Amino acid sequence: MTTRGIRRKKSYLAEIKVAVIGAPCVGKSALTVRFLTKRYIGEYDHQAENRHKYEIMVDGEAVLCEIWDTCPKVEENEEALSLTANSESVQWADGLLLVYSITDRDSFNYIRKAKEELAGDTPVALVGNKVDMVHLRQVSTEEGEILAKDFECKFFEISAAEHVYQVAEAFLELCREVLTAKRKSKQSFIDKIDRMLSGSRTYNRGKSDSISPKD
Repeated sequence: MTTRGIRRKKSYLAEIKVAVIGAPCVGKSALTVRFLTKRYIGEYDHQAENRHKYEIMVDGEAVLCEIWDTCPKVEENEEALSLTANSESVQWADGLLLVYSITDRDSFNYIRKAKEELAGDTPVALVGNKVDMVHLRQVSTEEGEILAKDFECKFFEISAAEHVYQVAEAFLELCREVLTAKRKSKQSFIDKIDRMLSGSRTYNRGKSDSISPKD
C-alpha cells in the first residue's frame, strides 16, 4: 500500500474508497499512478493488486482517497465475470472506476458483463483508455457512450500515456459522486433519527398527559 502521498492524517477528513476494475493490460495501474503523481509509468507486468492512499483535493475539499488497483488473472477472467458483484474489492469500494481499452474488444465485453453483475447504487464511472492508439481501435466512441448511458454513469475516453487533466477529471468526477452519495446517505440517516426522536417526544408527552392528576 502506498502512503507517501499522505502529508497528514486528520480524523475529520472525508474518506473515499475507489476500486479500479478492468481486464488485464487495460492500463489500470498507469491511470492510477498518472492521477496520483501526474507521472506516466508505461506498460509493465502487473502481477499483484496494489492499494494507494493519498490526500487529494476535490473541489477545494481535502479528501483521504484510497484506490484499490485490482488485478484479475488472465486464466480466471471468465470466473471473475460472474463473481465481480461479490468480490472483495467491489464490496469494499465506495465507487468503481470501470476501465477498458479501446484497442481490446474483449476488455470492453469484460466491463459490460461485469457491470451487469453489479447490484446496488454504488457510483461508477466508465473509462475507455489508450485513445493514443486510435489506429488500433476496436471499440468505437459511440459504443462507450451507449454503455455509459445503460449504466447511467459518466463516460471518458482518455490516454494514460498522454493525458493528465483528463485522467484526473475521470477520478475526480467519480469522487464527487461518491461524496454526494455519502452526504445523501448521512442526511437520510439524520432525518430518520429526527423522525424517531420526534415521534418519541410526542409519545412521551401524550403518555404523561394521560396519567397526570385531574383537578
